[in-house]
Amino acid sequence: MTNSAMAQNSAPGFDSRELRNALGRFATGVCIVTTSTPDGQRAALTINSFCSVSLEPPLVAWYLSDRAPSLRAFSESEYFAVHVLTAEQQHLAAHFAKPSADKFAPFSDHVRPGLGNVPVLAETLARFECRTATVVPYGDHVMILGHVERFSYGADSPLLFHAGRFRETAAVP
Repeated sequence: MTNSAMAQNSAPGFDSRELRNALGRFATGVCIVTTSTPDGQRAALTINSFCSVSLEPPLVAWYLSDRAPSLRAFSESEYFAVHVLTAEQQHLAAHFAKPSADKFAPFSDHVRPGLGNVPVLAETLARFECRTATVVPYGDHVMILGHVERFSYGADSPLLFHAGRFRETAAVP
């Protein structure tokens, strides 16, 4: 891509929508994060901000808007689970991205209790059950760092998010 074909902005005072568009050019996996509070409140949402932090000790992180309705549930919970979705699970990503009184109701046959009684979804590409290590505010989000206590994975193709759309992988010849 030539410089003339690129939209260019620089700080200070750049447009946050344009920054979001630029960040959206980085393809990410799509995950659902679930938790359960000490009083039994379950919460879940779709994210694409998941990352590995360390192998020794096994740490992962993800980021949540400081305006998210589920912020309190995730901040107060001792455990959470990150579910990496397959290319065939776009319907799950769309469902858990929308507000709902009980996001788990349509999938009750595919949910079981995990560590800390966190709802765990069956048959995802990978799953990381974590003990919350810390919740730290950064800008308009909080970083939730977790110590991986149990994990599993499969071999299907991942669901990706790129430039505002769900995508699937294709092998490079």
